[in-house]
Amino acid sequence: MQTVLKRIKICLKKPKVIFLLVFLFVLTVLFWFCLPKPLFKNPTSYVIDDNQGQLLGASIAKDGQWRFPYNDSVPEKFKQCIIAFEDKRFENHPGFDILAFGRAIKQNLSSKKITSGGSTLTMQVIRLATKHKRNIWNKLLEIFMALRLELTYSKKEILALYTSNAPFGTNVIGLDAASWRYFGRSPDKLSWGEMAAMAVLPNAPSLVHPGRNRQTLLNKRNRLLNRLYKQGVIDSITAELAKLEPVPERPMPLPSLAPHLLQRFKNDYDAKPVGDTRIRTSIRSGLQQQVNDILEQHHQVLKANDINNIAAIVLDVETGETLAYAGNITHHEDPQMESDVDVIDAPRSPGSTLKPLLYASAIHNGLILPNSLLPDVPTLIAGYHPENFDMGYDGAVPASKALARSLNIPAVKLLQQYKFEKFYDFLHKIGITTLSKPANHYGLSLILGGGENTLWELTGAYADMARVLNHYDKYNGSYDPEDFHNPVYNKQDIKKADLEKSGLLDAASIYSTFQAMEEVMRPGEEMLWQQFSSSQRVAWKTGTSFGFRDGWAIGVTPRYVVGVWVGNTDGEGRPGLTGINAAAPALFEIFRLLPASKDWFAMPTGEMVKIDVCRQSGYRAGQYCQDIDQVLVPKTGLRAPVCPYHQLIHLSADGQYQVNGNCEPPDQMLNKKWFVLPPSMEYYYKSRNYQYHVLPPFRADCAQTENGNTMEIIYPKDGAKIYIPLEADGARGRMICNAAHRLPGMKIFWHLDDQYMGTTKDFHQLALNPPPGKHILTLVDGNGNTVNIGFEILSK
Repeated sequence: MQTVLKRIKICLKKPKVIFLLVFLFVLTVLFWFCLPKPLFKNPTSYVIDDNQGQLLGASIAKDGQWRFPYNDSVPEKFKQCIIAFEDKRFENHPGFDILAFGRAIKQNLSSKKITSGGSTLTMQVIRLATKHKRNIWNKLLEIFMALRLELTYSKKEILALYTSNAPFGTNVIGLDAASWRYFGRSPDKLSWGEMAAMAVLPNAPSLVHPGRNRQTLLNKRNRLLNRLYKQGVIDSITAELAKLEPVPERPMPLPSLAPHLLQRFKNDYDAKPVGDTRIRTSIRSGLQQQVNDILEQHHQVLKANDINNIAAIVLDVETGETLAYAGNITHHEDPQMESDVDVIDAPRSPGSTLKPLLYASAIHNGLILPNSLLPDVPTLIAGYHPENFDMGYDGAVPASKALARSLNIPAVKLLQQYKFEKFYDFLHKIGITTLSKPANHYGLSLILGGGENTLWELTGAYADMARVLNHYDKYNGSYDPEDFHNPVYNKQDIKKADLEKSGLLDAASIYSTFQAMEEVMRPGEEMLWQQFSSSQRVAWKTGTSFGFRDGWAIGVTPRYVVGVWVGNTDGEGRPGLTGINAAAPALFEIFRLLPASKDWFAMPTGEMVKIDVCRQSGYRAGQYCQDIDQVLVPKTGLRAPVCPYHQLIHLSADGQYQVNGNCEPPDQMLNKKWFVLPPSMEYYYKSRNYQYHVLPPFRADCAQTENGNTMEIIYPKDGAKIYIPLEADGARGRMICNAAHRLPGMKIFWHLDDQYMGTTKDFHQLALNPPPGKHILTLVDGNGNTVNIGFEILSK
């Protein structure tokens, strides 16, 4: 042993030995690190597949090539074809085939030109990765690198690298892209004749060119089929039938079922690159095509009114996955259609589509019960004058009916009570990102579309509510914060829920909201849809933005959410462009495509409690409520206010007049519980509700000790700032003042700045023409009761 060590030491002292060892070390290092990292750096196409892995759409790579991302799955047919054609000993050689290389040298010498390169598939992968020019030195380098490649990669991986990066003619790279460009389907669906044509192309990719080399390609393909037959890969009948198949003539257009989703994926990937540029989406291609067809049918009708654009989205409630994504119609031939704009992700005024979120939040916070009366009277708040779509007033309306009818004034009154700052924060918590300005910028107009939202986030919010409600029983009354999330367009793994005792919205408040939304009359069905056994139960809401610029419709069932937007991408408003007329019909057509289920949301009884509710007002019953119902309401209703509209009144013995202690002994008074609304609410409410009874007048000998709120100015409100426009003839217009009095037949005397202006009886309305500046309006009734307010007339 010592002798051997001495000899080694002597050898190591010789310069030639040292040089040889250094050379071998350097060669080993070069060998190990000779492969580029990553092996291929070329940009790839953005590709989206449906939920079954079938191509939905693709875009060309940044270098102008159709190059799909690396695919580690190589069809067996292509494997057999390419090995038989290019490298028959591929499975056995170490990256370099000495027999093929020797044969190539012999052929080149005998023909006195390069007719064969003798390259293995492994060597071709190296050449594709490094883009080496063809010469003897680069060939030796390819051999060197191919040996190294074989050490790190399996034969299957090397074949997949070749299949994904080989040229297939014109600007088509890789089998995946070539299969779609030349045959219009995925590689796994190609026949033997088609696959053989694919296998011979990388050897001479210029063969596929419109009008050129058709016969050459055909001959090469047929020779390969003969070789496959001789090797026993296919039988004679398969070979002969495959030879009868035509070869591709020219590239075909790729599928384009969801072009706007493809663009969304590109934008998302560019903002945050994760993985490769191909994704399997959650889209159902059959449903996607049907939705596209429905939107196109409605577009053909709507464009007659110069309404050019329509978009729709379908979500799965449980996962939030997108099942159909039609961001717009697709008429690229007409630039005026602006069909490249993805409206699903475009901020637009949502109209009334936020009202269900406010309704649910108000119930959740104990401000109202599902049917609590909300004021519906002319309103002016800090210069903001909301109006209902029909320009009428109900005086007072149950909250559920206000939501079902999409009344604006009750919604504004409710938001005023809830506080718009609080609602603004709630919207941010549930994933609304488009409200980028401070809450004060939007104010109370937020509930009527004063901000901007996207169809993506709004349909997601409706899906969130449905998901929370569905999970209530599943989670035994607990809540998962992750149930509130924006939609996704790729398949999602189900994660373990991290449960909490309460959520952003409780299940009972959501259930009450959906119940109110289900009562809306469907377009064309005249409230008889329940009689059709095939009809689904759908909770839905429409929205129309100011100026008829946007029409929205969003519907929800326990399994699906559908959202539709209609309008013009340039913001042009059109008469008749409303959610109910333009968007809702498409919404219900899409729902008819979805599997019908008569199952409805389960009532979350564990989150509800039975309490006494005043029948007339919908509030918690107080001591003076006379008609009381026991109703299941959300537990938060225990915090709701007691009915403010019932009071105890004192009547004369015959019940004809109101009396008080100044004119009637207490023992002769008839005490009665009475449903009394404030004068302004009563003024409109009594004309629409025949069962409402106004208070009897005071008896003549009874001095009314206090006004008792018998008279109220409806318009203008105290502190209002008003601009009176000019009439068509240029003359200054007039403002119409309105008041209400509880006693029929009572006269009201109107004074402006202490100057008498006129008298009204029964119908208390008077036209005034005050000059610019501040004014005091004073009203005096026949009993001497007085009310006054201040307002300002603007000059501009």
